[in-house]
Amino acid sequence: MIDTQKNSATKSLDWRHFLSNSGLLLAVIVLFIILALIAPNFLSSRNLLNVLRAVSFNGIIACAMTLMIIQGDIDVSIGSAVAWSSSLLGVLVIKMGWPLALAVPVVLLQGMLIHGIAGYIRVRWLVPSFVLTLALFMMLRGAARQITNAFPISPFPSGFEFWGGGTISILGLDLPVPVMIMLITFVLFYVISTRTVFGRSVYCVGGNEQASHLSGISVGKTRMTTFMLVGLLSAFVGILLSSRIQSGSSQIALGLEFEVIAAVIIGGTSLMGGSGSIFGTFLGVLFIGLIGNGMVLTGVSPFMQEIVRGFIILVAVFVSVLQIGTAQRTAG
Repeated sequence: MIDTQKNSATKSLDWRHFLSNSGLLLAVIVLFIILALIAPNFLSSRNLLNVLRAVSFNGIIACAMTLMIIQGDIDVSIGSAVAWSSSLLGVLVIKMGWPLALAVPVVLLQGMLIHGIAGYIRVRWLVPSFVLTLALFMMLRGAARQITNAFPISPFPSGFEFWGGGTISILGLDLPVPVMIMLITFVLFYVISTRTVFGRSVYCVGGNEQASHLSGISVGKTRMTTFMLVGLLSAFVGILLSSRIQSGSSQIALGLEFEVIAAVIIGGTSLMGGSGSIFGTFLGVLFIGLIGNGMVLTGVSPFMQEIVRGFIILVAVFVSVLQIGTAQRTAG
């Protein structure tokens, strides 16, 4: 009987997530149709694959960022964490001669460790996550430039470029490896967020931390785990980008944190915590990718592109605030 109730609750949650993102799904479809009509070469397989490849790195981190924002926190250090991980990998492999089989796990572990420490500080001393990760934002970027002297470190061993720039042939279509990794990551985090105790705990902590604690949920452990997931995926993307550009660089991922957060917000995750979905974030990532690609193909200036992206984020936040206000009035 209990299992049946849990399954019913899970299916209900899935339907709520789908219905809450139906508007965004429609917007993505409409945008796709418009770009197909007005943007030169938009429908070419090469261009569409380029869109997916361009958003794949952001999409991977956006999965963990979704859980972070759902639980009521935010991380603005991920761009710097990516650059630091890329730089560290370059130093270990190219300057120090470590084999990739050893250097890659070390880089992944340090990403988890640094963010795990940040999560502990957040829990132990109640430091706001924005302030905490803002400090990391500056420290990690500075550390990356320090160990590389602000110059790219190259080249990596032959074969490493496959993970960031290679393709896998599926049904006659050559899909970029980062795109495949992004899709797998979205599926994995969808399962985590909807089918695991940890996923439900994240929603509970973001919805009502005190009630979560009284219900027996380890709030501190949940927060620290989410921080560590963000650190892990940031380090992982640093490795993928190093493979893509075949160098360890402190200059990559500039502004990545804002693009990732924008995708999560556009995907319907509330900045107040407690609500959001991985499916919505996936749509948000696609929406931003299509907008960017469409503006490039139609010749919109880079400066105007920044204005448009900023306006889209503003609208998404405004809609989120309206939804929160409506929910509060209904509850009252």
